[in-house]
Amino acid sequence: MDADSLLLSLELASGSGQGLSPDRRASLLTSLLLVKRDYRYDRVLFWGRILGLVADYYIAQGLSEDQLAPRKTLYSLNCTEWSLLPPATEEMVTQTDVVKGRFMGDPSHEYEHTELQKVTEGEKSFDEEVVVQIKEETRLVSIIDQIDRAVAIVPRGALFKTPFGSTHVNRTFEGLSMSEVKKLSSYFHFREAVDLKNKTLLEKANLDPSLDFLDSLEYDIPKGSWSIQMERGNALVVLRSLLWPGLTFYHAPRTKNYGYIYVGTGPILPFFIPPSLWGPAPRGLPGQETQSKALASGKLECATAGDTRTRLLATAGGDNLQPSFEEDK
Repeated sequence: MDADSLLLSLELASGSGQGLSPDRRASLLTSLLLVKRDYRYDRVLFWGRILGLVADYYIAQGLSEDQLAPRKTLYSLNCTEWSLLPPATEEMVTQTDVVKGRFMGDPSHEYEHTELQKVTEGEKSFDEEVVVQIKEETRLVSIIDQIDRAVAIVPRGALFKTPFGSTHVNRTFEGLSMSEVKKLSSYFHFREAVDLKNKTLLEKANLDPSLDFLDSLEYDIPKGSWSIQMERGNALVVLRSLLWPGLTFYHAPRTKNYGYIYVGTGPILPFFIPPSLWGPAPRGLPGQETQSKALASGKLECATAGDTRTRLLATAGGDNLQPSFEEDK
C-alpha cells in the first residue's frame, strides 16, 4: 500500500484484521515520509508485517520511477528507525529453505543447520557433518522476495509500459469496473513477466502491449489459490492468497485506491490443496461434496501425520474460501 495514502489504505484492508495501533500508524506516517525523502524514492510502499516470537518486522519498499526496477526493501522493529536489506539472491533462497518455524524477531539471531559435505584427504573421500550458520536477516530477505514473486499484485491498467521499455504509474487509471473486479484476469503479478514470454503470437494477438505486459493471476498454479470477495456492499473487492495466508489485496472499484499488505508468520503452507483439485477422499474422510458443505458451514477437520491434529477453519462465500490453521495441543 502506498505510504502517501496510508491511513485510507489501512482502513480499506481492515476487513481482514490487518490493523495497526494509533501510535504505530502515527510513527509510520512520519518515518515513511522521511524514508522517501532521504533515499529519494519515487514511491514508498508499506509492504506489511512479519510476525516474530520476540518482535515483529515492519517492512517497507522503495520504488524508483521505473516501477519494475529492483525494489529497495527496508525493515523496522519500531516503525521509526529503518534499516536497508540487501537484495535477494538465488543462493540466499537455497540457503534459507532448510530453516523451518517462526521468525524470532531479532535480525542478528543465527539458525544452526547441520549438513553433510564431502571432504577429500589424499585419495580418500568421506562425508563430514558441518554446522552452517544462517542469519535471520538473510532469511527475512528470502521470504520477502518469495512473497513478492508469488503474490504481489496490481490491477490491470494501474501501470503502463512505454515504447522504451520502462514501466510507470498510469495517471489516467480510474479503477476497474464492476464487471472486471470479479475476474482474476483483471489482476497482474507485480514483477517481470515469466509466463507471458511463453505465449504464442496467436495468444498475444488480443493483448495490449502497453497494458498487458505482466502475468495474469488467471493462469496461476494451482487453480483455486486465490479468493475473491466483494465487501462493504460491493464498494470494495478483496483478494486473498490461500498459498500465502496473510496476503490481502484491496481495490475500490472505479477509484484509484488499491494496494496489498502482508501480515503473517512468513513460511508458505506446505500442504495446501485447492478445492478445485480435491479428488476422491481416503477411507474415513469426507468426500469432496461433504468437504464443501463442511467448509461452507465453517469447520473441517483434516487428518495429518503425527500426534498433532490440524484444524482447517474456513469462512466461505460460495467458492471463496479463506483458511486459517490452528494446532490442537
